[in-house]
Amino acid sequence: MNGKTILIIEDDTFLQGLTANKLQQSGFEVNTVSNGSDAITEISTQKYDAIILDLMLPDVSGFEILKQIRGRETNNQVPVLIFSNLSDDKDIKMGLELGATDYLVKANFTLEELVEKVKNIFI
Repeated sequence: MNGKTILIIEDDTFLQGLTANKLQQSGFEVNTVSNGSDAITEISTQKYDAIILDLMLPDVSGFEILKQIRGRETNNQVPVLIFSNLSDDKDIKMGLELGATDYLVKANFTLEELVEKVKNIFI
């Protein structure tokens, strides 16, 4: 597992910190950003092994960020796990159609389960 770098795009700093800690305890390197603008800068300058993406961000929607990720050669094959409170079927469908690897509704998953999903990407 070691050596894999995960980008967490999450505006809730408390949840962002908890998620980062869980992933780091599992041997991942983690970078975090709290808004869409920083996320776009980050994906255009760095290559990641996986991205955890919240959809409800203060400036740019997660759907737009996902489009940007899939439109960039450096990250277009990177697994993207949407981790969002948006649980409507149309949101889930849109996220998967835009190229998300998986769509996890926050209320339905623990952080331990999220970490397991990330680990399974690399198996």
